Amino acid sequence: MPKIVHLIAAARPNFMKIAPLYHALKADEGYEPRIIHTGQHYDANMSDDFFTDLMLPKPDYHLGVGSGTHAEQTGGVMMGYEKIVLEEERPDLLVVVGDVNPTVACAMVGTKLHIPVAHLEAGLRSGDRSMPEEINRLATDAICDVLWTPSPDADEHLRHEGHPDERIVRVGNIMMDSFELMSGKIDAAASPEKYGVVDGEYGVVTLHRPSNVDDEATLRLLVDQLKQAAQKLPLVFLVHPRTKGRLEAFGLYDELNAAEGITLGEPVSYVPFMSLVKSAKMAITDSGGLQEETTYLGIPCLTLRPNTERPITITEGTNRLVTPENLMLEIDDVLAGNWSKGTKPDMWDGSTAGRVLQSMNSLLGV
Repeated sequence: MPKIVHLIAAARPNFMKIAPLYHALKADEGYEPRIIHTGQHYDANMSDDFFTDLMLPKPDYHLGVGSGTHAEQTGGVMMGYEKIVLEEERPDLLVVVGDVNPTVACAMVGTKLHIPVAHLEAGLRSGDRSMPEEINRLATDAICDVLWTPSPDADEHLRHEGHPDERIVRVGNIMMDSFELMSGKIDAAASPEKYGVVDGEYGVVTLHRPSNVDDEATLRLLVDQLKQAAQKLPLVFLVHPRTKGRLEAFGLYDELNAAEGITLGEPVSYVPFMSLVKSAKMAITDSGGLQEETTYLGIPCLTLRPNTERPITITEGTNRLVTPENLMLEIDDVLAGNWSKGTKPDMWDGSTAGRVLQSMNSLLGV
């Protein structure tokens, strides 16, 4: 009998992480993958279109949890997923990815019901416990049976926390598998043309973290810096719903929309977004995944955060941590060519899903 594997998807980066693994499992007669969509991102641009882009079928189960406080999301996912396992289907393996609330929620359900649980993208640490994602990462890794890591620093974090070597399996970065899987469609999407910008002569902006958008003074400073930057380089700013709400509340949205050189747009699905990123001169972001993708593509990335759980993108890649106050100075560095060209870290090669499958075979005896 094929082994049933539950793949948990909640936020947009999760979809890119489960897609290559889903396709690898589907092609193997030893497995029956199931997609559990918790519904954390619930509008079309932030969930359903990603399934289409990544050639994923309709989810087998949809919890429809939606937004809410951390407690509401975590509790809602735990209750919804537990019901599936107890009343519908008990998997042979549960795979959680990333660091969102449903990641730790489903890991807790699986562990308490004695289902083997594997964490894909384990071991990432920022050292900043004020970030809810850091708490989710620590708690998830503490209870999972297998920890699939993307990089050597992740291995070391886990060893430092006391995890035995037999639980730690470095598999590489599965986000790169998604990029290679969709590279043909990404090239064909021609997103720069659709936004009226020229290949290699614009920047991409994404911002959503509370530290950048919830405080009026900080957000106003960022708007001023982006307006200055747009006088030197056109910017395409895909505005997260949270960020748009704050911009409107602080009376900044119309000001930004009217600024010369800035094009505002809504979040888009994976293929058009990566088409836009691939041809950009730089990315300005507070995202986690974009730090990795720009390193893979050799594109300067200015990350508006005091720390990162992906330090390898700084030590080996093209990423640099910046502050709102010095953003313009860092942009000038990119324009002057004063930026690391970076290298692709080991195992960021588009073959991570195959290594995960090998580890899964050993775990389940397939």
